[in-house]
Amino acid sequence: MPENLLIPSVDLRIGSLEEYNRRQKEKVAAQLKKPKPRPCITISREFGCEGYLVAERLRELMMQNSGDEWVMIDKAVLEEVSRRHNISEEILQTLGENNRILNDVLATFSPHWKSDQDYFRLLSRHILALAEQGNVIIVDLGGAIITRHIEHSWHFRLYGSEAFKTATLVRRLHIETEAAEKLMHRQQKARDHFNTVFLDQSGHDPALYDLLFNNERNAPGIIAGSIADYVKARMHAEHHAGSHA
Repeated sequence: MPENLLIPSVDLRIGSLEEYNRRQKEKVAAQLKKPKPRPCITISREFGCEGYLVAERLRELMMQNSGDEWVMIDKAVLEEVSRRHNISEEILQTLGENNRILNDVLATFSPHWKSDQDYFRLLSRHILALAEQGNVIIVDLGGAIITRHIEHSWHFRLYGSEAFKTATLVRRLHIETEAAEKLMHRQQKARDHFNTVFLDQSGHDPALYDLLFNNERNAPGIIAGSIADYVKARMHAEHHAGSHA
């Protein structure tokens, strides 16, 4: 599938997830006091916007700023995780079978998802477990909707004109304009269908997000830098407020 060219290597991202889990274990073993909260970031995008480029650059910036390992998660990574039982179990250790947050999240979704209940529940558990651990960037997957209950989670969305998104697909996939336009509409329709039918909410709702970015006017590096600065400022403000509570 040509659209696979838009997505960074799954093996590389699985490797970073394994390293992330290893460091998490080391920190838990070394820390006697409750660790400071760490952020979860979700990036939503209209199909054709440069979400992966933003997420990759943002991961680099967040690791530089924090000195900690960060991981980027998307559907391809979670599908690979589900095939690697040991990684899956490590992630799910942070969530109990009757986790309140998970139950709250699932209770708000449309009943239509029950036809794929086991798959969707597992997907949601993985996303929530990683979000609770923090230092994670979730690309799409309805992340802003699924993780809205999580403290220290911030949500961002990329949008652009149809001409911009089509041109981006033409450039990155090396396909004709007509094919790129059809691909854009087909994939966006599938994404909207998932959010509406399974999550019972529109991903286009601006109220879901902390900031919206016009990808046509802002390059991935600028968007990533803006998100990193925003999250740093929010974390600082919450820490300052908490210390004076």
